[in-house]
Amino acid sequence: MPIQSLLPVILFVLVSTITPGGATTFATASGAHFGFRRSIPLVAGFAFGLGSMACAAAAGLGGVLMALPTLQIAMKALGSIYLIWLAVRIGRSGPPHGAKDMVKPTGFIAGVWMLWYNPKGWAVTISAAASFAALATGPVSFAMLLGLTFCLVAAFSLSVWCMLGQMLGRLLKTAWQWRVVNVALACLLVISIVPMWYD
Repeated sequence: MPIQSLLPVILFVLVSTITPGGATTFATASGAHFGFRRSIPLVAGFAFGLGSMACAAAAGLGGVLMALPTLQIAMKALGSIYLIWLAVRIGRSGPPHGAKDMVKPTGFIAGVWMLWYNPKGWAVTISAAASFAALATGPVSFAMLLGLTFCLVAAFSLSVWCMLGQMLGRLLKTAWQWRVVNVALACLLVISIVPMWYD
């Protein structure tokens, strides 16, 4: 398939994944506290989670999940509780190596799970599946194409945010500076919950 045919879906995924949200905020916080290298499992979990959601959406599973209002509410509630818990962890932490709550980076599985419970992520991947279905000749090839595109582009987008977080972490010299940044990141993470509750 010529690259020109893929440019619209790549641009769609890039805009969807690089704009600020819960995953970008958490990737930034992880980069600030632990550096890029130690945050790779989290970024990979986010990317794989979104890629697998896109694959499932292209195969039709996303539409089934979004058609069940009770399941959507349960996903939103669990997701909101988890993000608030993460925000509290970040907000209460201090400088790296001196915090009790942020002692190790979040791992791959938690990154995948954070994406799968998010109805906003399902809405984005379902929208992509509906918009770009003509790119492939069959459902299997389309699911693989969309899943791989979301996975690779999300990995790039979140890596950018994580590296920005690492750069920010190097600029912070005092405990109070860390406290201000951690509280700001925690607030952004809580704010990212709001769009989850809008259709």
